[in-house]
Amino acid sequence: MSEFSEKDVQRSVTDLETKSASAARLFDVRRIIGLLFVVYGVIVTLCGIAPSDSSLDKSENVNINLWTGLAMLALGLFFLAWLKLRPAAPPPPPTGMEEENPLGH
Repeated sequence: MSEFSEKDVQRSVTDLETKSASAARLFDVRRIIGLLFVVYGVIVTLCGIAPSDSSLDKSENVNINLWTGLAMLALGLFFLAWLKLRPAAPPPPPTGMEEENPLGH
């Protein structure tokens, strides 16, 4: 006979499901994409704040670094706001597991 009771196994499974759901929310793709776009957006925007004359000549007097950086920043913030407003749903409870009989049989 097993040294673990049915309750122990169910508690173990529930704990693992909770940890799995937490890990899924932590590594949500929206968080990773949002953070990357924010970081690169800040870097490119900082480069575009004081452009050189040669870089402006190459881009026909359009400060492309500034506009691209601001667009990247906006996109990254959009992804992070989306994550905050619509968090990842927890996985559905497993089906097919028998419910415990209240009489203990």
